[in-house]
Amino acid sequence: MRIVILGAGQVGSSVAESLVSEANDITVVDTDAARLRKLQDQFDLRTVVGNAGHPATLERAGARDADMILAVTQSDETNLVACKLAATMFNVPTKIARIRAADYLSHPEMFGSEFFSVDTVICPEQMLTDYIGKLIEFPESLQVLEFAEGTVSLVAVRAFHGGPLVGQELQTIRKHLPNLDTRVAAIFRHDSPIIPDATTVIEAGDEVFFIAATENIRGIMHELRRMDKPVKRVMIGGGGNIGRRLAKAIEDRYDVKIIEYNRAGAELLAAELRSTLVLVGDVTDENLLQSESIGDMDVYCALTNDDENNIMSSLLAKRMGVRRVVALINRSSYVNLVQAGAIDIAISPAQATIGTLLAHVRQGDCVAVHSLRRGAAEALELVAHGDANSSKVVGRRIEEIDLPKGATIGAVVRTHEQSVESGSDDESDAANGNGKAKARKKPVVERQVLIAHHDTVIEPNDHVIVFVINKRIVPKVEKLFQVSIGFL
Repeated sequence: MRIVILGAGQVGSSVAESLVSEANDITVVDTDAARLRKLQDQFDLRTVVGNAGHPATLERAGARDADMILAVTQSDETNLVACKLAATMFNVPTKIARIRAADYLSHPEMFGSEFFSVDTVICPEQMLTDYIGKLIEFPESLQVLEFAEGTVSLVAVRAFHGGPLVGQELQTIRKHLPNLDTRVAAIFRHDSPIIPDATTVIEAGDEVFFIAATENIRGIMHELRRMDKPVKRVMIGGGGNIGRRLAKAIEDRYDVKIIEYNRAGAELLAAELRSTLVLVGDVTDENLLQSESIGDMDVYCALTNDDENNIMSSLLAKRMGVRRVVALINRSSYVNLVQAGAIDIAISPAQATIGTLLAHVRQGDCVAVHSLRRGAAEALELVAHGDANSSKVVGRRIEEIDLPKGATIGAVVRTHEQSVESGSDDESDAANGNGKAKARKKPVVERQVLIAHHDTVIEPNDHVIVFVINKRIVPKVEKLFQVSIGFL
């Protein structure tokens, strides 16, 4: 696939790194020549120096032959103009834009073909806000990812000494959970993946990924892992885009404090937020943290724009008694160093948001992609099409599907359409003339979650959640879900 990436910042560089390893033809555009040289030294890709909003720059980048434009520069306006040019001048099939301004996002009609021709809008800040919000909701987890419009969740937890998981074979889980169905999709032990079977024994320190219907996650985690006390108090370090969004999203459910270094920024936060206590100060100021009783906090989220400040304030918070700390860290090398140490969860913004972009690059009907283990593994939501003759998965039990080694099917989401009465039809009422309302039938989609077992049969249009421990085998999984030409 020919892909033009506009912007070589954190998001653009991470996307380029991920996609270039999958044999895509990548061109990166940016105004910073030094940044582009660094990318070109690291990866096999083309670079073009220039303004992404100029037609001549897009022409030199090969937009005329591109299959996709990813506009992820720091400027919303440049991204919008680039997508419009890509549609009108170069007829690019797929156009994705990064938009940060809430005012733009509140008017989705402007992204349509009659205006800026953006096929998909991504807002990394909002994605991160939702991601961190889930970690606060489930403080025992390392990751919480949703599929099939939130009906299925994949959760990662760390097994601990003395916990109900440790020393037990996986087949005993059903004894603990007679009324809740779940499946362990993968285990990472000392950073090495294990595809589990019924006799696999979990050890302390294992990172365990399990999948279940979202409505059952709370009950399953209660049985499989010691539940921490419910989160009540949250402190946020940094009042930038992500910190502000997070405080706004959770202040109705938790007691929230936020620390912002810039006084003018803090005043704006105080005016926008309803119940959050806004503090002016440095997140690495030990005296400030002590005076604000950080030791009584359940969660501390370090969300400034400075990696070092986030790491140092998280280490301080942990030493001063915070139960759980989450740090936002842009440099991937830093993430690998601090993860699973004193800092409970280190989040790479690029890895947390790249899944939305990857879903458009994957072959076949791929609805969602989540990057796991800092990009080493993936979880995909693929739609099964065709019939038993044209598809390698439809009409077959899971044990009959020739999955590549390292891939497991965790769950299947099956949709059922039902008609329900939705109220009166005004025209029918008038025609009847008897004052009685005539009910109308409205189609309602009901989703059924099936945790995958060896005898589960895949049906047409099923959404299949596949866990892949090594992203190098993703193309084999994609090929498995593609239908034969005869079906088309």
